[in-house]
Amino acid sequence: MAELLVLQHLSLEGPGLIAACAAERGHTIRQVDLSSGAALPPARVPGQILVVMGGPMGVGDLGNPAYPWLAAELELLRQRLDQKAPVLGICLGAQLLAAAAGGGAEPLLVGDPPRPLREVGWGAVTFTAPATSEPVLAGLASSELVLHWHGDRIVLPPEAVLLASSLHCREQAFRIGQHAWGLQFHVEMEAAGIGAWLAEDAAYVRGALGPDGVERIRDGAARWGEAVATSGRRLIHNLLAQLEAALG
Repeated sequence: MAELLVLQHLSLEGPGLIAACAAERGHTIRQVDLSSGAALPPARVPGQILVVMGGPMGVGDLGNPAYPWLAAELELLRQRLDQKAPVLGICLGAQLLAAAAGGGAEPLLVGDPPRPLREVGWGAVTFTAPATSEPVLAGLASSELVLHWHGDRIVLPPEAVLLASSLHCREQAFRIGQHAWGLQFHVEMEAAGIGAWLAEDAAYVRGALGPDGVERIRDGAARWGEAVATSGRRLIHNLLAQLEAALG
């Protein structure tokens, strides 16, 4: 049994299905909301899996006085990577993980001339490696439907292994060594969480998808939510198995 320490950047973006799957595996879960002034954990904690969640800020906000904890969080991730301690990053967490390893994040641009894109809503990711070589993909189809909610793309560090891409964003999932994984998409989301996000972030969604954007995501949740949660649980359990192995 391990402790799953979840770093949140606002209370709305919690671990959801990740916490549920971890509890099923016998782990304890502790949530730390950095936006409320909670302290970061020590650099080394034996028996601990670090999970870093998403948020509206980004790697470009390093040094922004509104997020005084962001630089210290990045340093913590560097130290955990150096120790080969198990880490999972989701959305912003994945971007910070990439930055800690020598990569980064930048605005997602598409088209010619390039223009900014918010990748928001239901869309497929295609896995770029076989499950025979990447155990985290075991039991998944070659493409799976997921929920996207971002406007940046990850710049992978040299040692990262790309695991998944989408039509508009190449860097959807990656691995660093055998101890750290990052997901740009939101595998953790449950129906209640999606509803809360739509209520809080409606303007962002409509800016990405148009005036009916909120309704489109809500309708998609009713249509596909159960199937997406099933494949999401499979991926989460696969990830937790690999993170457990990295505990040594």
